[in-house]
Amino acid sequence: MPLDPQLDPQLAVLLQFLADAGSPPMHEGTPEQARQGFRTLTVDLRDPASLPEVASAEDVSVPGGDGPRPARVYRPRVDAGPLPTVAFFHGGGFVIGDLDTHDLTCRTIATLCDAVVVSVDYRLAPEHPFPAGVEDVLAAARWVSDHLADLGGDDRMAVAGDSAGGNLSAVVAQAFRDEGRALAGQLLIYPVTDMGGSFPSHTENAEGYFLDQATMEWFGAQYVGAAGDVTDPRLSPLRGRLDGLAPAVVVTAEFDPLRDDGNAYARALAEAGVPVEHRTFPGLIHGFVDMGRHSGAAQAAVEETCALFRKVLHG
Repeated sequence: MPLDPQLDPQLAVLLQFLADAGSPPMHEGTPEQARQGFRTLTVDLRDPASLPEVASAEDVSVPGGDGPRPARVYRPRVDAGPLPTVAFFHGGGFVIGDLDTHDLTCRTIATLCDAVVVSVDYRLAPEHPFPAGVEDVLAAARWVSDHLADLGGDDRMAVAGDSAGGNLSAVVAQAFRDEGRALAGQLLIYPVTDMGGSFPSHTENAEGYFLDQATMEWFGAQYVGAAGDVTDPRLSPLRGRLDGLAPAVVVTAEFDPLRDDGNAYARALAEAGVPVEHRTFPGLIHGFVDMGRHSGAAQAAVEETCALFRKVLHG
């Protein structure tokens, strides 16, 4: 399938590089192979000197749904007073991704949003299908909410995540509202919001744009498992009650199968009376938040996204 000429030229070069590498699609391999391939792309091929500097990045343990989970706490500045705290949940289709693959994203949010970031390594499918990941992020988020002062923050807490992590962030935001817990904001980066939905972008961007439809469906099959009901708002937050939620920043990419998932959620939030800042970045693809080193347009989108979220956090 030929790529759209409106695709960012620098991302087109990256996609060609990945195509020339000849690696089989994730959905044709095992979850472990997919995890290793993703780490190679996001960690092994990255220059450590390019990572934004933070005052500290400390590995800790936080509660999960079935025992402690690894986490990492980022503090942006040595001389920072009390700051908002962001619980971050990584993307990767609920199957791949870890603290290291999203180290750049967390450092970027910490520095550009001037916030403490707590990145949570939740259990992954298919070894731990739904609702294990949800149970982990809810337990971790509640712990963060109860320990804001210990983490160096004030009473402002937010959630953030990309792709699958955007889904989990939306689920946590709904749970926090129901539990009466305060949440200052939510950052949803190209989130999956309806596991049973069918949107035009699923077919328009089905092949060639980094995340393809076949891999997206493979991720879903691993995560939902035999017990999952795609109408459950913990799987499909678009199907949940949306009024009374924390202010949201929702960003999507033009050439992403999940573009319309995020766009639909942003519209539904706004219709429910939730303050929303929504951007669909032209020419970009799924995963752009980690592609600033490859594309000036991706880097500009990351900076605009963080500026929007910083305004939500700091007013």
